Amino acid sequence: MKNFIFVFVSVLVLAGCSSMNKQQKGTAIGAAGGAALGALVTKGSVWGILAGAAIGGAAGNLIGKKMDAQAKELTQAVPTAQVERVGEGINMTFESGLMFKINSADINESYKDDLASATAVFAKYPETNLIIEGHTDDTGKDEFNMALSEKRAKAVGDFLKSKGIAASRITEKWYGEAQPKYPNDTEENRVKNRRVEIAVIANDEMKQKANEGKL
Repeated sequence: MKNFIFVFVSVLVLAGCSSMNKQQKGTAIGAAGGAALGALVTKGSVWGILAGAAIGGAAGNLIGKKMDAQAKELTQAVPTAQVERVGEGINMTFESGLMFKINSADINESYKDDLASATAVFAKYPETNLIIEGHTDDTGKDEFNMALSEKRAKAVGDFLKSKGIAASRITEKWYGEAQPKYPNDTEENRVKNRRVEIAVIANDEMKQKANEGKL
């Protein structure tokens, strides 16, 4: 179903892309793909936020170029995380199994170097905001999962702040088991659903510069 929606939307976008350059096509297709997957995940998740944050046009294309550079740096800095360009932003996904011990919100000492590397990249792009989300699978009680996802989102937020990222750039959200990316029908899928996601989006200053052609 996910692949069908992605292909269908991408075909619609490509049908109108004949006059676009390579960068513009990438921006348009990224937005469509993010919107399709965002529809499969509950509205309000990072995917939905990224799809909804796009401003489009020449300004959106300029923002996209900045995000391309940041995404490349994040991929190189943290090879254990999944980094994807979505619309005019970035979706970065960390496996909770690598970041935390089971049923814990304490960041593993062995993973702090990776998270610090990501933080160093975030610090280079102060005109972006970060939305941190905690998610679990459906194992255990709803109340416990919700509390755990909250603690984990806040733990990552606190870590970024401790490394110098301004609190004004950070928003923390948590959803427990309510927003699985995959069906909770196999252990492999449950592992993927136990995650912390970070959305990187342009702040108002970056959008204004882009609209003025000064980015």
